[in-house]
Amino acid sequence: MKQYTKVASYEAEKGKVKKAVLLYSGGLDTSCMLKWLQDEYGAKVVTLTLDLGQQGDDLDAIRNKALKFGAAKAYVIDAKDEFAENYLSKLIKANGSYQGDYHISTVSRYLMAKLAIEIAEKEGADAIAHGCTGKGNDQVRIDAAALTLKPDIKVIAPVREWSMGREEEIEYAEKHGIPVPAKKDFPYSVDDNMWGMTWESGEIEDPAQVPNFKKFLTTYTLPENAPDKAEHVKLEFLEGIPVAINGKKMKLAQLIMQLNKMAGKHGVGTLTHIEDRIMGLKVRGVYEMPGAHTIIIAHRNLEKYVSTRLENEMKAMLDTKWAYLCYGALWLEPLMDDINAFNDRLNRKVTGTVTVRLFKGSAEAVAVETQNALYDSRLSTFMKDMSFNQNASAGFIELYGLQMKLAKQVEKKNKIE
Repeated sequence: MKQYTKVASYEAEKGKVKKAVLLYSGGLDTSCMLKWLQDEYGAKVVTLTLDLGQQGDDLDAIRNKALKFGAAKAYVIDAKDEFAENYLSKLIKANGSYQGDYHISTVSRYLMAKLAIEIAEKEGADAIAHGCTGKGNDQVRIDAAALTLKPDIKVIAPVREWSMGREEEIEYAEKHGIPVPAKKDFPYSVDDNMWGMTWESGEIEDPAQVPNFKKFLTTYTLPENAPDKAEHVKLEFLEGIPVAINGKKMKLAQLIMQLNKMAGKHGVGTLTHIEDRIMGLKVRGVYEMPGAHTIIIAHRNLEKYVSTRLENEMKAMLDTKWAYLCYGALWLEPLMDDINAFNDRLNRKVTGTVTVRLFKGSAEAVAVETQNALYDSRLSTFMKDMSFNQNASAGFIELYGLQMKLAKQVEKKNKIE
């Protein structure tokens, strides 16, 4: 592997860091780098672990593990409500999906960067550190957000520096007695929060291979094993945000986690997805996001129902732009604030109830109720009704198609092909 040479001014230099805040998940990468940072940089390390509604983490065990392997202090912060109310709420209003149905669960990186900076300032740390690779998106999200929030912060990304691949990391961990979830016969890694689980590595990386879903997808039900009977779930929205399931009110974080269980039971939201990374690479991942997928399906349908055709057209374009900005590490770009303001304005009328049918991996909005609907049964019905003046239709059509007709006549007259 080619030796890593630091070229950016914000990258920390060995010997010049007294204390670093490490974003610590307790997985393979961050478990190795906790020791590596102490040995290579001679720095005190403060770990920061966030409770983002992970489906599989034991946060107390992660904290104890950090302290056992040399952390000067180990923070575990319950960030579930902040994550849901300040980040996922914006994503829901934007129908945040990148290049298909990937609902951008890594929006969590911006909150991680924010809280890492806050802890760094509290602890008087010189740098923050994270487990992102030099090929991935998350390094861009965390570094760019951190530098925007605190321009003088230094960043250490050990995976960019050390010459270890995944197998070498496992050997490093075994050598130093560090227990890690990844083994040589289980090469997969997972990023986990309430909005979704992202699976990578192993055969997942090769789009020509079929992922061994049964080996690593163990949190929710696979579609083929889902119940043979459909379930109908009523999601109630208030100004674009889901506030109740089947009439039971709850906070957004609680609602998402509850819906994960309900939709996950039916195998909803599992996605094998090829995407374009920020760095220009084509990659594949497997995502599990039952609650997120159900909410986005419901929100899109309710929003479309209460908006005009031109609003829906513009909203679709802005949703695509929002998703590219969010995925592309530009959460703090002023344009995001502009689009969010538009979304807040439009979503003032996105209030109502959507009935979603969950069955064998699908989530389908089968009924929508709202007092804000741009719908009149007397105008829309195909049954006999005199409310819609059909006499006006022919004149409308003649004018509506006029320019198209003239254009074709000109082409024919002038033999334009």
